[in-house]
Amino acid sequence: MEVILLERIEKLGQMGDVVKVRPGFARNYLLPQKKALRATRENRQFFEAQRAQLETTNLEHRKEADAISRKMNGLTVTIVRQASDNDQLYGSVTVRNIAQAITEVGFTIDSKQVQMARPIKTIGMHEIIVRLHPEVSVEVTANVARSEEEAITQIEELTPEDVAVNKSTRENVTQDNVADEKES
Repeated sequence: MEVILLERIEKLGQMGDVVKVRPGFARNYLLPQKKALRATRENRQFFEAQRAQLETTNLEHRKEADAISRKMNGLTVTIVRQASDNDQLYGSVTVRNIAQAITEVGFTIDSKQVQMARPIKTIGMHEIIVRLHPEVSVEVTANVARSEEEAITQIEELTPEDVAVNKSTRENVTQDNVADEKES
């Protein structure tokens, strides 16, 4: 099925691109979320007539997201959970928990904006990506600890070298995941 994208969709295309997608993806996600229109002659004419307005609206939303991302950059949220002696949580920290913690700090975030490959199941500092706009994302650190005192200790123990190692490890894992997806 061919659709016209009304906003940038990661790994799919830019606003205005006509792309071919699977019918289920279009029917269940793109069309109901108003992220795309079916690529009919009428819709193409409608899009071209509305293109300037859509681009202006997109630019305004992006500027707002940029301003919020500058304020949010480097944010660390603390999440207190029960855990075993070997630092395994009795449960997990999900995107909903992260979104709630960020909202409590003072930023309005929806759980759909939080990007995590899998729930957090261990104590420690975890880097989380928050997508504020299709073109703007920011990294937030989730400090998962047994208590507030332990959270403070974890922040104090974190050195700049640890941050660099964590970042390079995360980049390597991301590159490995991309390589695995290409092989599939």
